[in-house]
Amino acid sequence: MVATDASAAQVAQAVQHPRVRYEVAPAEASGLPDASVDCAVAAQAAHWFDLDAYYREVRRVSRPGGLVALVTYAVLEVEPEVERLMAQFYWHTLDGHWPPERRLVEEGYRSLPFPFEPVEAPPLALEHRWNVEQLLGYVGTWSAVQSLKKAGRGEDLERFGAELRAAWGDPSRERLIRWPLSLRLGRVSPLT
Repeated sequence: MVATDASAAQVAQAVQHPRVRYEVAPAEASGLPDASVDCAVAAQAAHWFDLDAYYREVRRVSRPGGLVALVTYAVLEVEPEVERLMAQFYWHTLDGHWPPERRLVEEGYRSLPFPFEPVEAPPLALEHRWNVEQLLGYVGTWSAVQSLKKAGRGEDLERFGAELRAAWGDPSRERLIRWPLSLRLGRVSPLT
């Protein structure tokens, strides 16, 4: 298995696995041999790609009958009292701070062109049990949060953190955090 990212910094942060080779390469020019891939997966990234170039690359590297999967997740799900605060922060406080491409993620990539024979994907979700500080650490990685801070609105983030901690209760309590996945799955036809 080969995992690629155009960013050397992202590749350096990857959790190493003995069966995965990590490479720095853009999705549109992976450097992989022709007809060497059974399934090309773009996870939470297709909205940044030059899709025409990426799809050409997928066709080039895919074996006959191979698959392509565009995977994304949007807003997390959690217990209602926390989810209400998360939704308010995500949709209102951060409004105007998300890059325009975020809309594609929120739509589950349904509006992206997808020139492949569709394959039904099963319902899937990512799940973690986190305490409040782990959730806040994750939220702190969002590009919209960084934009909010750069706009001089760090107090909005601090207020959200205080409200979330109050609603959470015991800070060591872990809650199930769930991200439903959206998959655009398709069968790759060869280049013609």
